[in-house]
Amino acid sequence: MTAALAPALDLADWQARRQSHEARVDAWLTPHLARRRTGVKHPVEDFLFTYYSHRPAQLRRWHPGAGVVLRDADPGDFGPDYTTSAAGLALDTDRVRARRAESIAWIRTLLAATAGRPAQFGCFGMHEWAMVYRQTQEQVRHNAWPLRLSPAATAAVVEERGVRCSHFDAFRFFTAPARPLNVLQPTREGQHALEQPGCLHANMDLYKWAYKLSPLVPSELVADCFALAREIRALDMRASPYDLAELGYPPVPVETPEGRAEYAAAQRGFAERAAGLRARLLAALDRAAPAGRR
Repeated sequence: MTAALAPALDLADWQARRQSHEARVDAWLTPHLARRRTGVKHPVEDFLFTYYSHRPAQLRRWHPGAGVVLRDADPGDFGPDYTTSAAGLALDTDRVRARRAESIAWIRTLLAATAGRPAQFGCFGMHEWAMVYRQTQEQVRHNAWPLRLSPAATAAVVEERGVRCSHFDAFRFFTAPARPLNVLQPTREGQHALEQPGCLHANMDLYKWAYKLSPLVPSELVADCFALAREIRALDMRASPYDLAELGYPPVPVETPEGRAEYAAAQRGFAERAAGLRARLLAALDRAAPAGRR
């Protein structure tokens, strides 16, 4: 049994949705692809295209989501996961769920567990500092850009503030000397138990979970998660040890009380927005579930 179907969308309506999505995504893709052709690297704007596995063409491709019927649609434009009936073209959710059952269940459990925890706002972005801890300028990941403080002063900030990172995919990039300084030792196996909704990286990763759930979720929701992740990445790097002012990213100096207050306020705002996106992802999965499991 497939997901319950919504009223069918006429050709003009769904094509307008698709064109709007493509135009929105093109505003992000065009400068990235231009930089890629010329070999120019941008540590903020290109991150989502290099760290995550979703290719630009996949982000641009539009899917209506589970339960939506498209009138007068060409099946060849949407792929083998779609089926045609008298009402129109719709996603075969049974087919998608059967192929990805384990992944869907893992993601849903993580989203629900994260949503059910209180948000924590006391990390102050020290995860980025732990990624360069005790490294020289030549050793750091984005070594084309200078550090705001000397390596010794950067290390002193980490040691004074401590590190309170709960996110495995941030922790795994810590330098070896920084890992014992973290109050937690996150693992992939423990991700469901540690992920919390105030974490910048957990909220950035909503983009990853959204595209991994595609085409069960509408592409507009994937793009909304991308937009949030893009803003979060900007804060992440502004609060990092790197000096990206030349690129238009003034620092959030988390080594000072004022910088920490600015960071925590922005973090709270992102957490509120992420909570809405997380709820929408869970709702989309519920719509795609078999009728007896909703």
